[in-house]
Amino acid sequence: MENKSHPTRLAPVDITFKLLKEITNSFSEEQKIGSGGYGEVYKGVLNGEEIAVKKLYHMPGLDDVQFKKEFNNLMMVHHQNIVALIGYCYEVRYRHFEHDKTYSFAEIAERALCFEYLECGSLDTHISDASSGLDWSTRYKIIKGVCDGLNYLHSGSKDAIYHMDLKPANILLDKDMTPKIGDFGLSGLFASTATFTTKKMIGTP
Repeated sequence: MENKSHPTRLAPVDITFKLLKEITNSFSEEQKIGSGGYGEVYKGVLNGEEIAVKKLYHMPGLDDVQFKKEFNNLMMVHHQNIVALIGYCYEVRYRHFEHDKTYSFAEIAERALCFEYLECGSLDTHISDASSGLDWSTRYKIIKGVCDGLNYLHSGSKDAIYHMDLKPANILLDKDMTPKIGDFGLSGLFASTATFTTKKMIGTP
């Protein structure tokens, strides 16, 4: 299978948390388009382009070093059948709280990943019943695209990545029904995931 790199997309950019709040209307319910094991996803527009903003959950004890390693892995993945990372946000702020009549400050890390927005949603919405079935040429295109994307994850990057939670909900479709694999790469941060990697251990200390 071919390893087709993603067509000339610029490197992911650093986006301020303030800007992400602006383009998602303060992460409003109206802009919310989904949620998952890692965080909640909101639709926004950045530089005239629709994007999906995944605001990661606040997790007590979240390993900062681990997050940076997993983020670096995402930065290295470029393929037409892998959801493209557009930008990211990683900011630390402090919130005061009262304890025993004394005010203290707690550190809060705001982390978000911004991906290309895919108009046709996830594959599961297209195969839910017979009436919404896809024609054979589209089915073949999706099957081949998913195989090409998996082949790239397994052998096209520096270290093999295995996506053990691949399912229709994690396969997104663009306006041309090109499939793109998503929801991988942050597995080491969340105990609920099943994504892991081989001997070179992407995502492990």
